[in-house]
Amino acid sequence: MHALFSNLPPMEKGSVWLVGAGPGDPGLLTLHAAHALQQADVIVHDALVNAECLSLARPGAALEFAGKRGGKPSSKQRDISLRLVELAHAGHRVLRLKGGDPFVFGRGGEEALTLIEHGIPFRIVPGITAGIGGLAYAGIPVTHREVNHAVTFLTGHDSSGLVPDRINWEGIAKGSPVIVMYMAMKHIGQIAANLIAGGRSPDEPVAFVCNAATAEQQVLETTLARAEADVEAAGIEPPAIVVVGEVVRLRASLDWLGALTEGRKLAPDPFGAREMKDPA
Repeated sequence: MHALFSNLPPMEKGSVWLVGAGPGDPGLLTLHAAHALQQADVIVHDALVNAECLSLARPGAALEFAGKRGGKPSSKQRDISLRLVELAHAGHRVLRLKGGDPFVFGRGGEEALTLIEHGIPFRIVPGITAGIGGLAYAGIPVTHREVNHAVTFLTGHDSSGLVPDRINWEGIAKGSPVIVMYMAMKHIGQIAANLIAGGRSPDEPVAFVCNAATAEQQVLETTLARAEADVEAAGIEPPAIVVVGEVVRLRASLDWLGALTEGRKLAPDPFGAREMKDPA
């Protein structure tokens, strides 16, 4: 492992690295991320970082929780950003570790702008975002040539905690064959209604992937019309990635994790040999 790190850049004292930890499985950490865990003096992490990832921190590193969860007491974003500045000014090598990718609904851009404002040197280390990696662990590809040539990523709530009113739901419903949603479970009833009103079929496949790429991963397959009721009946909870579109049907063939751990028999033809056309 040391040889892999030998040519990677060192963390400098008084600097901050904004690093994506991926969707859960520590095996999905990048070399830069693993190297940062071995160097950092202080690791400021969010609620979505798997504890197994944090266990890779060097002995003596301080861990600070700065998680944000919708509807629950959490640190204010400005306070988190200023804490990074404070730690860097104290001469620490600071690792800001985020689940997924720091620039995909991770507020990494906001934190980086604060670092610039205060003259703090920083590095961005991308991570595998849950909207791609988490779905892959559920056997759902975000693109498939027979299904779609476009995909939309969106957040299910804005800074007020409500469904974003600046999203053109009708435009997305008509123009994007596959929709991947972060932080959407709480408002899935309204979101589903918006998409159906915009022209999506009530019977369109939907999947919820909770605690993606971890030992606690759960997957619920349903439809737009039944999504809200089925989520409530199943008792599943965030964090979750929600995907809408025909790619969900591919899980019958591509649930590699279910095949490995549960002996699931995978179907060679998830679409029943019917021709698929990109609606976009």
